[in-house]
Amino acid sequence: MPPRLRSALSAALIALACLLVPFGALAGWAVYGLADTGRYVATMAPLSADPGVRDAVVDTVGAGLLHEVDDRTDVRPLPGTVRPFVRDAVRSFTRTEAFRTAWDEGNRAVHGAVLRALRDDGHRREVTVDLAPVTAQVKAQLTHDHMPLAGRIPVEHIEVAVLPAQDLARLRKGYHVLDVAGLWLPLATAVLATAGIAVATCRRRAVTATALGTALGGALLALAVAVGRRLTLADLPDETRRPAVGAVYDALTATLRTVSWLLVALGLTVALLARLTDRYGHLVRRRRSRPVTAAPSAALSRQPSAPPPRL
Repeated sequence: MPPRLRSALSAALIALACLLVPFGALAGWAVYGLADTGRYVATMAPLSADPGVRDAVVDTVGAGLLHEVDDRTDVRPLPGTVRPFVRDAVRSFTRTEAFRTAWDEGNRAVHGAVLRALRDDGHRREVTVDLAPVTAQVKAQLTHDHMPLAGRIPVEHIEVAVLPAQDLARLRKGYHVLDVAGLWLPLATAVLATAGIAVATCRRRAVTATALGTALGGALLALAVAVGRRLTLADLPDETRRPAVGAVYDALTATLRTVSWLLVALGLTVALLARLTDRYGHLVRRRRSRPVTAAPSAALSRQPSAPPPRL
């Protein structure tokens, strides 16, 4: 193959591999990070102590509990003076070990329900989570505090929608695409980069270009995560939920941000090492190609002169 054609083919393969770097990292994170229930629960567990998340839980559980009471015909509505105490009881409950356990189990239930809906093509209903275990703990707290009518609070079912039915088809298609891309995109990226370096006329330059492209892909991925956070918070209709949603977004994308900066660091390090080795090799070749002329003349100058002939 002519050298010019090899250089063009190498450049095309390396450019394509570098373009796939952020997409491969994103797909791998979605499939092996978000789609694993154990990792998801472990990622969300520290958020039980986040103030924004606690406020969102107080609003959701308190509103759902009071709404359920108002809808029940067999329960006399709670007086207006009692309603603030219900929220205080929910807030107090969010500081207990029982809440942390309920938080983990609730996230496990939500994640399992969402995964089942995404994997089951026949699922057409909205995905909901039952808050009855949490409200049962709140009821027990209110009863312990001798709050009026606390014993009559219903805890059978307080469901909260976590995934609308109209979004299921679109999200299901995206999930199936990511499920396939999570395996093949990183593999294709590695194969293309290896092939581009192998066919290059100057492999050291090809390695440098691949490393710099990898660093650029990592930087673009970090930028996409930051822009995604901004857009996610900007689209929220309720501004009071922004601290909670921001905390959840940061927790879920922590691994992705780490991977993006690792790609930047790895790419720059490899490019720097390739540059240093190139300079070192150039110096070695210059020393080896330098003509050795001074040594013979110096040796001749050190030889004793011949004595003059005798007459």
